[in-house]
Amino acid sequence: MSKSASRARLAEIIRKRSFGRGEITLASGRKSDFYFNLKPTMLDAEGAALLAELTFEALRDEHVDYVGGLEMGAVPIAGAIAQLSWLKGHPIAAFFVRKKPKEHGARLAVEGLAKGETLQGKRVVIVEDVTTTGGSAIKAVDAVRDAGGEIALVFTMVDREEGATEAFAEAGLSFRSLYKASEFLNT
Repeated sequence: MSKSASRARLAEIIRKRSFGRGEITLASGRKSDFYFNLKPTMLDAEGAALLAELTFEALRDEHVDYVGGLEMGAVPIAGAIAQLSWLKGHPIAAFFVRKKPKEHGARLAVEGLAKGETLQGKRVVIVEDVTTTGGSAIKAVDAVRDAGGEIALVFTMVDREEGATEAFAEAGLSFRSLYKASEFLNT
C-alpha cells in the first residue's frame, strides 16, 4: 500500500474507532466538544500496523536509538514501532515513562530498559497518541533528559491544535504529527 493510501486508511480507522463528539474533559483539564481515544485504534491489528508503519517512515531520517513516552498512550505505539523497526532491519528500542515511579521494586521512572542499559547519550523520540497542550510529553521529555537522553523530536499521532506546537517551540523541542484534529473535524 502506498504511503498516501496507508494514511487515508488509518484516518478511516481513527474516524470509526477513536473519534467522537460530545462534551469531555481532557487530560489538560480543558473542556471540549470532540475527543480522540486512540486506544481502540492502537490496539486494532490493522490500526496498530498502520500507525507503526507511518510513524516508522516519519522517523526514518531522525537516526534515533529509542522511542517512548508517557504511559499509557505511548506504550502501544512504542511497542509497535520497535517490532516493525526490527522487521525492517533498523531496530529502534522502546521504553515508557511512568506517571509516577512504583513505590516498590526498582522504583523506576523509565521502564523497559534491561539491567545496565541506559538512555545516557542516546537520541530519543517521544511519542504520544493525542497531544493537546503538550504537558504529558513534557513530563516524558523531563524524565528522559534526567536519564541523560537527548530528545530528537516529539511525535504525536493526532495534534488537537490547542497549544502543543507553541509549548514545544518555547521548550526548544521539534514537534510533528501524523494528523491534525482539523482533518477530522471538517469531514
